[in-house]
Amino acid sequence: MISVPDKIETPRLLLRQWTPADLAPFAALNGDPEVMRFFPAPLTREESDTLAGRFREGIDERGWGFWAVEAKESGEFVGCVGLHPQPDRFAFSPCTEIGWRLAKAFWHQGLAHEAAAAALEFGFETLALGEVVSFTSVLNTPSESLMKRLGMTRAGEFLHPALPPDHRLAEHVLYRIVRNV
Repeated sequence: MISVPDKIETPRLLLRQWTPADLAPFAALNGDPEVMRFFPAPLTREESDTLAGRFREGIDERGWGFWAVEAKESGEFVGCVGLHPQPDRFAFSPCTEIGWRLAKAFWHQGLAHEAAAAALEFGFETLALGEVVSFTSVLNTPSESLMKRLGMTRAGEFLHPALPPDHRLAEHVLYRIVRNV
């Protein structure tokens, strides 16, 4: 078993396990139509709590996953950023995905990049992953821009298997980054 830290610290952020206090701000984030515009629909409180529970369980099981992100200075809940194994869902599986979702109040401050860069470093240095992927709807240019800023390269497009082929969000871009050895 790999020894993993209980949190990842960056200059401005903590990536950590989920707590009950995270549920209400996470639900607000997931219920915000602007934050969720590149997802099929905003989440209800129950759906959001279930998702946070799955994230917490994944971290309990593996020691890593989609962490809650906290602003160090204020203690505010920022969103979630992290890594998630995708063993068989996609044609390019097995793989480890990196993803992020931040509350609107924290956009355009470099926080998603800061947290994602720390998650990538953890994936490569602690987990010794050889590659990490990220994907999003072709409409989600802000996330695609972040993938590029993280040093990821475009590896193609695909139709997301959880969406009907004619859904407005079905067409996705796939990005990859490999570990520097």
